[in-house]
Amino acid sequence: MRKIMTGDHAAAHAARLCRVQVVPVYPITPQTAIVEKLSNFAANGELSAKMIDVESEHTAMAACISAATVGARTFTATSSQGLSLMHELLFWASGSRLPIVMAEVSRALAPPWSVWADHLDVVAERDTGWIQLFCESNQEVLDSIIMLYRLCEMQEVMLPAMAIMDAFILSHTLEPVQIPGQHKVDEFLPPYSPETVLEAGSPVLFGSVAKPDAYMEFRRGIDIAMREAGKRLVEVEEEYRRKLGRSYGGLLEGYRCDDADVVLVANGSVVSTARYVVNEMRAEGKKVGLGKLRTLRPFPSEEIVKLIGGKSAVGVLDRSYSFGSGGALFSEIRGAAYGRSGSPRIKDYVAGIGGRDLTPKVLRAVFDDLLGGQMGESDIAWVELAGEPLIKNTEGGG
Repeated sequence: MRKIMTGDHAAAHAARLCRVQVVPVYPITPQTAIVEKLSNFAANGELSAKMIDVESEHTAMAACISAATVGARTFTATSSQGLSLMHELLFWASGSRLPIVMAEVSRALAPPWSVWADHLDVVAERDTGWIQLFCESNQEVLDSIIMLYRLCEMQEVMLPAMAIMDAFILSHTLEPVQIPGQHKVDEFLPPYSPETVLEAGSPVLFGSVAKPDAYMEFRRGIDIAMREAGKRLVEVEEEYRRKLGRSYGGLLEGYRCDDADVVLVANGSVVSTARYVVNEMRAEGKKVGLGKLRTLRPFPSEEIVKLIGGKSAVGVLDRSYSFGSGGALFSEIRGAAYGRSGSPRIKDYVAGIGGRDLTPKVLRAVFDDLLGGQMGESDIAWVELAGEPLIKNTEGGG
């Protein structure tokens, strides 16, 4: 069935199709419509799930952890300050190896208050042990949540994940979305059946004390699982393509990159605009390409190196900033390329902070800056600052 819906409602339909069993709910703009829609599904009998009203996002994640520990498939949603409030318990979820899936509507952090798109909330949580997958469209939101349950519940993975959509640009924008039939999703996603659960009469320990002679091995286990998740995601997506007809390029999708002189790497909703600009500039004879970075964790280092190898210059579009350093994507990509033979010059373009529009004009200026080869003394530029040139290089290098 094809319907016009927002990204928030696409996330809710995905959770319904995955037959989630426990949904702790707490509102925060702009994700509230997700849990409202799930509450409607539960009230009218379309979803057989326990909806739990909680007093904060911290408690919402605590409830997810408790439910997953006893073997329930759990789902919740949050944004911005709510994700930050969950910070402590994000570690508990990954450390306990619980395959919780969460919709995260990426939004700027206060102060000053902003409810618009910004990736700093997610970037600040990239080391908590959660799989982080960015979505370009509302269709990708729905499909990704379904795929993430299949991925996370694999015994070789058993990690939590967040499906990330940009605030308002996806969460509140209407787009056509193909909703698969329940029988199709059931064929793709079997019931959740973990090997170890907490149940009466069969005592086990979750999250107990680990002394120095054991703790590091637990962290190494998460690292192994995260790397395995990268391999398995490609397999899961291929199966999803065969059974439901859609795929999104694995961890990193290259668009018109094979013969490109310069490539811009981006993630989230701006990728659609960037595709449009690439097509326009290609029609003008300019050899530009686009890399769609789908996962921040696991980070596709080898795929990045392969994509950017042999290019004259690579730009990274960061919708967040690590103060005094540069954008997180830039740091990760430059780190992956460090010491590799033939690695190109890499420049960071910090743009779209706090929901500022990333228009074709802005992206064309970024491509032109890369093509011009005049990168300046800095590897970091802020884009479209008030009262400044469109591309403002950071003084003092990067």
